Amino acid sequence: MAATPPRTNRPVALGLTPSFGFGDRLGNATPGHLASLQRCGGDIRGMFAQQSIREMARTQRTPDQVMGCAVDALDSAGYALPTGSDADHLKTPADVDYTADAGFTFFTIDPSDHVDQKADNYSSQEVEAKYTLVAWAESYTGKTVKLPNGSEIVFDALTVKRAAVKYGSAIEHAVGLAAYIKDAAEKRNQEHEIEISVDETDQPTTLAEHYIIAEQLIKSGMKLVSLAPRFIGELEKGVDYKGDLTALEASLHDHNAVAEALGPYKLSLHSGSDKISMYGLFAKATKGRFHVKTAGTSYLEAIRVVARHDTALFRRVIDFSRGRYDTDRATYHVHATNDLVPAPADIPDDHQLEGLYLEHWADVPQGQGFTKSGRQILHCTFGSVLTDPSLGPEVKACIDAHPDTYRDILDDHFGRHLDALTSGL
Repeated sequence: MAATPPRTNRPVALGLTPSFGFGDRLGNATPGHLASLQRCGGDIRGMFAQQSIREMARTQRTPDQVMGCAVDALDSAGYALPTGSDADHLKTPADVDYTADAGFTFFTIDPSDHVDQKADNYSSQEVEAKYTLVAWAESYTGKTVKLPNGSEIVFDALTVKRAAVKYGSAIEHAVGLAAYIKDAAEKRNQEHEIEISVDETDQPTTLAEHYIIAEQLIKSGMKLVSLAPRFIGELEKGVDYKGDLTALEASLHDHNAVAEALGPYKLSLHSGSDKISMYGLFAKATKGRFHVKTAGTSYLEAIRVVARHDTALFRRVIDFSRGRYDTDRATYHVHATNDLVPAPADIPDDHQLEGLYLEHWADVPQGQGFTKSGRQILHCTFGSVLTDPSLGPEVKACIDAHPDTYRDILDDHFGRHLDALTSGL
């Protein structure tokens, strides 16, 4: 038996080069992802191996499987440009070891368990009561920082103490986990770079919070290459941006000014799937120093393959997902409900059903966001579908049977993402 040839397209650290994370929950999306990326002419680097610990648990995949599927597909295509790999939403040293062993190079620390999500709503008296002295607080109090774009950040005492209450423990946790990542990478003789995710909060990240978090992480010696704030507006899963694009543009320029002043480092857009209306603004505001993270949208486009080739199975997937939705949506920021979209039994036309649950972008005016709920229902229930003993194998078999359809659908879908991003470069 012939030996398996070594994988040649191993991921590397991409630094400040603009990058795009695709996410592949089934293990067969890389050909379509690569087809879409190649239209950029090398201006944007791809992260093909990307998966969070939560996603791997829900799909019953391992980091080795995620890495192997991506690298094998890139090798088969003869792809020669550098690529990255994102070990997403890491919370513990065990998470780090699990992904470092598979050769991941881009480590996204998620300190959300250590963030006081109620801090924004505390009265000044409550902030004082909850505040405990942190080493960095006095260095900011009374300080005013002028950013490169002319904006100013005023650090009054309440602002600083509120930031300490909200993020003090999160900063400490991130610094500790970053040190562990550095040691883990060195032991394995691997490159590493770190992203911090503070986007999973109810309220947008203020400039003062962004400045404090980033400066403290950098002063700790962390190899910070990317930071994901919680931007203004709504960045719900699986749908376009919802909010005032003019206000967003100004906010993006301010956040990028913080990144320029302290780093530079990339600004990262999480829940980046399908945020077409903001991509050009994001790329322009960051001057091309960005990372965009997508994940669930590739699964949704896989379900579109099912809709095109096995309509009976597509209807079963929808019915099953509707039954699981109220449970599975708990960890997602979405507003969809089952009541907002008809059940399959009420929609006899298969083409109309695909539109209701997977939306063609042409149905929605640019910048207004998606108005339907079907896409979010399917998005949140991916793990339940893929691990169901009946539906999971049938869905995977259908997609495996139609690789050209899946590649072409992904090429078109992500082509829209990447075209919008490159318009801002």
